Amino acid sequence: MTHRCAVVAIVGRPNVGKSTLLNYWVGQKVSITSRKAQTTRHRVTGVLTRPGLQIVFVDTPGIQRRHNNALNRQLNKTAVQALSDVDLALWVIEATGLSAEDEAILGLIPKSLPVIAVLNKSDRIRTAQDRKAAYALGDRLAAMHRFHALVPVSAERGSQCDAVIHEIAQLAPEGEPRFAEDEISDRSVRFLAGELIREKLFRLLGDELPYETTVVIDRFEEQASVSAPGKLHADISASIVVAKASQKAVVIGEQGSRIRRIGTEARADIARLIDGTVRLELWVKVKSGWADDAAAIRAFGVE
Repeated sequence: MTHRCAVVAIVGRPNVGKSTLLNYWVGQKVSITSRKAQTTRHRVTGVLTRPGLQIVFVDTPGIQRRHNNALNRQLNKTAVQALSDVDLALWVIEATGLSAEDEAILGLIPKSLPVIAVLNKSDRIRTAQDRKAAYALGDRLAAMHRFHALVPVSAERGSQCDAVIHEIAQLAPEGEPRFAEDEISDRSVRFLAGELIREKLFRLLGDELPYETTVVIDRFEEQASVSAPGKLHADISASIVVAKASQKAVVIGEQGSRIRRIGTEARADIARLIDGTVRLELWVKVKSGWADDAAAIRAFGVE
């Protein structure tokens, strides 16, 4: 039987659901999610393997132009570079409407690259007016003659997500698998642990959390678990880095309440990731102006 393998970039503006889609297809959280713009800061690879087919998804930071500091310039660069070495692109937008930013991102995709338009959040189409707008959007996109397919989906509900896989399979070139059948990401557990901590920061602090916040794993050690025979135990020490001294208190919270909750929820997610036990130690450190310092951005591992 012919085997097909495709490398697929997932692109779109912030908060359209790219990471949620990736996690659904892979079946495990490999890319963190929150309502905060550009939560994804790295090219994160997720792998879906089925009989005769392997799809290597590349999740990218949401492309946006509101901020122009060094961090955002690097994130936009990472997203655009992801398009240079893939077989096709998923252009993710909201099913409820098309923005100028969506169109600008579409313009960044090379004309020679096949594109599938993924219209996410279709579950928000509830009224007759919503349906009318959605049909009009579909007609507008079809008139562009740019897309291999238009697929409305709901990443949160999993609705129509397999239809996207069907369309990708039609475009996937013949090729051997790039990853073993049981691999779901090219990222290490150490990296994913840091991302899960950062996700808790974004989710638990919301608008109080400054955008210029990152997480650095200072120590990551794995060994056989004493309390759970046959499972792993991870001993982790991590630093939460903020840009101002005043932000440190926001992360710590009154009498350490916030950082304890961040640690508790992150520890639970990491334990599920490794299917074992976790000891997690968190520190908060100040690095003034790091988000506009190219050297600091590189040092913190932002690509």
